[in-house]
Amino acid sequence: MKERKVLVINGSSDLYGASKNLIRSLEGFKRMGWKSISILPHEGPLVEIMKNLGFDVILIEHGVLRRQNLNPKGLLTLFGQIFSAFFKLSALIKKEKISLIYTNSNANPIGGLLKLRHGIPHVWHIHEIIESPKWFKFLLEGYIKGTEDRVICVSQAVINNFSGIKPEKLKLLYNGIGTQPYAKADYDLKSEIGIPENRLLIGMVARVNLWKGQFYFLEIASLLNKKFPNLHFVMAGDAFPGYEYLYDEVRALTQKLELEDSVTNLGFRLDIPEILSGLDIFVLPSILPDPLPTTVLEGMAAAKPVIATRHGGATEMVVEGQTGFLIPWDNAQGAVLAFEKLIESAELRENLGKAGQERVNEYFNQEKYLENFELLVSEVVENQSNSSKA
Repeated sequence: MKERKVLVINGSSDLYGASKNLIRSLEGFKRMGWKSISILPHEGPLVEIMKNLGFDVILIEHGVLRRQNLNPKGLLTLFGQIFSAFFKLSALIKKEKISLIYTNSNANPIGGLLKLRHGIPHVWHIHEIIESPKWFKFLLEGYIKGTEDRVICVSQAVINNFSGIKPEKLKLLYNGIGTQPYAKADYDLKSEIGIPENRLLIGMVARVNLWKGQFYFLEIASLLNKKFPNLHFVMAGDAFPGYEYLYDEVRALTQKLELEDSVTNLGFRLDIPEILSGLDIFVLPSILPDPLPTTVLEGMAAAKPVIATRHGGATEMVVEGQTGFLIPWDNAQGAVLAFEKLIESAELRENLGKAGQERVNEYFNQEKYLENFELLVSEVVENQSNSSKA
């Protein structure tokens, strides 16, 4: 049988949720007998991991949609990158005889253009919820609608956010993770930070941006710190290029709230299983709907009780009162009530953590993801083949 090849488009080289899931998708293609050729915009930790796993990677700035590009200068740069990448990737498609395009994120428009030019089946894998600006949401949905053969969505919240695409065209596929590294990790994070063992450690792991909730996290920490003297808070994650100024703003708010001795910022880390193993409570306080935050699954896999804001994919992951708690995204005083329950009861922390670990193993495991991924992609290819024969 002739080797089938898929062109994979990804918009970053980091190791956050969508990028981690990309690795699982590449494993899925490999299991299906496909050779993947991945296009990433620049160097980064994801590139090294993919190469070590034996996946082909080509670095091309292909034009990634970011809010910072929504201005005249940014759009000019964006269009220039798309124009240049279009010809390079068109030549690659012909040379390698690519028979499928897989775009991992709606931030990568180049895949749709290549589908229109070459008539190759195109799978969008959507990891985002976009609510505003309305004009951008309208245009992007129209573009996806006109360039898709299948739209895979990481949560029902993502599906519900679409308004311009027929529901039957949107397919749900929860991210899955390999749970063993999180279950086995045993790291003394408190020793690294330099705090006593009897301190409770509450932490979040997320890219630093305007909506992941770092500022909200500090606001909650300030309220908790006044009531419970035995707490310490930790943040892990870096910022998108161009958003480094957020570090200064996080630092300034930490000082303003007088939390310098109670908050540790670890920055970018690769040892996420170890960090999670050292926490007592995991929190993801996104102030906008998070599609399906992988770190919530990771926290659950590490048997930690999870507190997350009550919107987006977190409502499909966290079972209220059984694996953790869902809190308001705009009311720190109200959010504190959920934390108090866990802070005051070690037994509750342990019970919710174990229940969360069981839930991940049952519903969000890597094998289930690979099976469903293969099914959804195979249907696209088979439909295309049947259409060609007809």
